[in-house]
Amino acid sequence: MASTELEKKPSQAIDPAEEPSVEWGWHGGFPKGTQIAGWFSVVAILLMLIGNHQGILSGGGHFKMEDLWLIGTAAVLVVGLFIDLAKNKRRR
Repeated sequence: MASTELEKKPSQAIDPAEEPSVEWGWHGGFPKGTQIAGWFSVVAILLMLIGNHQGILSGGGHFKMEDLWLIGTAAVLVVGLFIDLAKNKRRR
C-alpha cells in the first residue's frame, strides 16, 4: 500500500511550529470568564431598575414597561448562566 505524509501524522497532533499557541494553551474557551462577565451583566441590568425613568400610564396605575424588559433580560441571562454552568460541570 502507498503511504502518504498525511497518513503518518496522527489526526489529533498539532504541530507547535504551525500553531505556536498550542504550547501556551490558548485553544479553548474561558468558562470562568464567561460566568464572571455574565453575572456582572445581570447585576448591571438589575441596577438599571434604580433610576428616574417614567412609566406608561395604563388604567390609572403606573406600568413600567422598562422594568419588565430589564427584569426579563436579566432572567434570560440567569437561565443561560445556569445552563452553561451545568454543561461545564458535566464535561469534568
